[in-house]
Amino acid sequence: MTVISYLIPISLILGGLGLAGFVYTIRSSQYDDPEGDARRILSDDWDDHPKG
Repeated sequence: MTVISYLIPISLILGGLGLAGFVYTIRSSQYDDPEGDARRILSDDWDDHPKG
């Protein structure tokens, strides 16, 4: 039973860290252009065998 008293706070702290990380990524505008990647993949402008 004492293990639960350790696991509950640890899980709440880890969940809070995950939530804080998610909020940070949203506020730093990392999800601004979700359509751009989809259009780039479907475009014929990219090459399977790049020079180099």
